[in-house]
Amino acid sequence: MIASRPSALFVAAIGTFVVLTPVRAHAQWWRSAPADFESCADVAEKSKTKEEKTAALADCNAKFAGRRKPGGGYTYYDFMQDKTFDIAGPNPTPEEQKKIDEQYTAYLERERRNSIATALMAKQQQQQQVQQVSLRSEPEPVRTDSAKVPVPVASPVKQAARIRAANCARSSFSCDWPRLSEGINDLKKLFGSTPSRQKKS
Repeated sequence: MIASRPSALFVAAIGTFVVLTPVRAHAQWWRSAPADFESCADVAEKSKTKEEKTAALADCNAKFAGRRKPGGGYTYYDFMQDKTFDIAGPNPTPEEQKKIDEQYTAYLERERRNSIATALMAKQQQQQQVQQVSLRSEPEPVRTDSAKVPVPVASPVKQAARIRAANCARSSFSCDWPRLSEGINDLKKLFGSTPSRQKKS
């Protein structure tokens, strides 16, 4: 009878464990898990310490990507695009996630095009500045504009002599005389001073 006592205690212990285990599981079953971030955050707010509250909120954030909208439904914020998307539940479905990823691919393509356009514009501005500097340093070309450059004009006496010479007939005294008198004056200048100057000295 003494030998059967420890085995009876052992059986009783196992029976108690078996009976109590379903009760604990049943207790967790009737306490519903949070349905979305907001209900999870409400539970986290009731944490005893600040550290527990911070850890619980981080856990909520990891479990639920969407945030409840006031009118119903949920939104998902994609920080990579800085954009929100409407989703049906507290987390995006695979189809919703696919659409979000497609939007992100399009966003990356737009960003790439914008950066290329910005780089090209900066390069063009730099080239224009270099051209302006080189134009300032080059010497100005000689202008051939006849309106700005004065043309030398013959004296009125010489012009009249040319006109007369063009209109005169050859070997007439009235036409030859001005030429002869000019020739004599040129000879006088060539051979020195006039006789009146010699008298003065």
